[in-house]
Amino acid sequence: MSDNYRALTRTYRPTSFDDIVSQKHVSNTLKNAIKQNRLAHAYMFCGPRGVGKTTMARVLARTVNEIDQQIDGESLNQTLNVVEIDAASNNKVDDIRDLRERVRIPPQNGRYKVYIIDEVHMLSKSAFNALLKTLEEPPDHIIFIFATTEPHKVLPTILSRVQRFDFKRISIDEIVDRLRSVAKNEGIQIDDESLHVIAKKADGALRDALGLLDQAISFCGNDIQHEELLRALNVVSTERMFDFMNTVEQQDASKGLELINDLLQEGYDIQEYLVGLAEHIRNLYVAKSSAKMHLVEASPDTKKRYKQAAKSFSEDDLIRMLHMVSEAQYKIKEAQQPKIQFEITLLKLIHMERRKNLDTLVSELQQLKKKLSNQPAVTTDTDADTQTASSDLQQDSSTEKKEIKPDSNVSGSERPPQPPEPVIREETENRSEETNNADSPEAEIESETETVIATEIAGEETEATPNDDDFDQLFGRSSLNKEVSNASNGSGTPAREEQKTESSPKRAPKDISFDEVLDCWDPFIDDLRKEVPQMLYFQMQRLKPAKLENGDLLLHCNDDFAKQVVEENSRQLGQILGKQLNAFLNIKCKVKKRETTEEESMSPYERFKKLQERDPTIKTLVELFGAELDYNLNQ
Repeated sequence: MSDNYRALTRTYRPTSFDDIVSQKHVSNTLKNAIKQNRLAHAYMFCGPRGVGKTTMARVLARTVNEIDQQIDGESLNQTLNVVEIDAASNNKVDDIRDLRERVRIPPQNGRYKVYIIDEVHMLSKSAFNALLKTLEEPPDHIIFIFATTEPHKVLPTILSRVQRFDFKRISIDEIVDRLRSVAKNEGIQIDDESLHVIAKKADGALRDALGLLDQAISFCGNDIQHEELLRALNVVSTERMFDFMNTVEQQDASKGLELINDLLQEGYDIQEYLVGLAEHIRNLYVAKSSAKMHLVEASPDTKKRYKQAAKSFSEDDLIRMLHMVSEAQYKIKEAQQPKIQFEITLLKLIHMERRKNLDTLVSELQQLKKKLSNQPAVTTDTDADTQTASSDLQQDSSTEKKEIKPDSNVSGSERPPQPPEPVIREETENRSEETNNADSPEAEIESETETVIATEIAGEETEATPNDDDFDQLFGRSSLNKEVSNASNGSGTPAREEQKTESSPKRAPKDISFDEVLDCWDPFIDDLRKEVPQMLYFQMQRLKPAKLENGDLLLHCNDDFAKQVVEENSRQLGQILGKQLNAFLNIKCKVKKRETTEEESMSPYERFKKLQERDPTIKTLVELFGAELDYNLNQ
């Protein structure tokens, strides 16, 4: 039996408080308690796997009973004073009852009888309750030590009766130092980069690190090479990560696909690669600030490479890349084709737009915005016409129009063309004076001049706007077109009379009564047939005025579509209605569902009966011929 190999995890298990790595806060407290004779009756050691919880319990049991160092930790269970129980397989109430009977027996050759219960969170609730009384008031010679990786699963009544110690995860440097010491004792040649690979793979557990070192020795022998170690542990090398990030920097998609294909052909796990890539990008982000390099868990040479490679990326780019990789880790778990999802993620990193280009684009947009803001505001034709009309209306109404005399010194061919200027003239004199001056020669000249101007304007607008009946039928004719056509044809009112009507003072909306709106509603609907599209006309036919308040005319409709159509054309409808009332009203619409009448709510048979009561002829036919209603429910 002595010739059998003993694993490193068992060979190098600590036997004293000083041998335990990275748990000084626990070992110092227990040593002081032993010196001062202040040992508690129950302890609970909590922490992740492989950090020394069970080892600390064995060392405490060895120390309080002064057991010889020649007896290793695994042989302590063979003594009568140290009892180790696995709660994962002894988690029933009967097991705890048996424990309660045994704690009454005093130790045979020591001071204390120590019960080490590992994975105590696996006990059932009934077992915990059965242990409560014994745990709270045990015999003086009993010490309970509980070890668990999930303290939140332990009942609060148990936690309140023990002294709790939380073990921390062992750092990379401490694991490397311990592995270096073990390799030296075993005569193993291994470089620091390989030791960091093993320590990172162990994820803070020294026991796992010793197991990985044992595996590496079995694969590589006494001389461990870095490349062979990576193949033995199936770990993606840091060199591969740097190669891929160089591809991302150069945005070379073809080379990136080749790297992905080689990686998958060699049998590396996709999730493992994404975990390593996320850590690699995180290290690049940390390396952007030299003061934070202690957060990068790597050898000094690798830290220098991180610092050099980080110069090619901005912090924002690295954050976005890290976010993409982290999201991919969750998506690939549920993807039906993990390989394709993996390739898509890495191609996103390659084709991602860089912060530098985005900053350039934003700066160009800001410059363009400044240039546009410095340009003078462009006045549209409509605004110019409005300003001209308002300025003309503000002129004194008594001012007479100046005569335009041709310049005798300028010939007709050299004189620039003068566009006709429409004259808006308000009626400021009473009707008697206008009648007396109607027959004067100046009035005749003025009337002829205005007629010629109106004709020229109508001709220009007719040439500028094509007469498309289908377009007008669907979307309606513009208001300018209608006014010009009315001025040019002979059926309408003369232009001079229209100008007088438009310039005449309108009534205030508050002076309009609801009865006036009802009286002119039917003529208003008739006008809509000629001036608005058919869809709007058909919708307005179904609406009726409901209320008039402060110049707002409320209409009731049956659905949201009718409301939308009316509100989009409310201004045009208000102008057309204003011609009837000589005042502008704001037209609003409200959806009001049509209430079902009593007759509509009746069944077909009840309606037929009601029809017989109203029509004696139908009732006579029913009585003579025995007629009945033929009603098919499937129709």
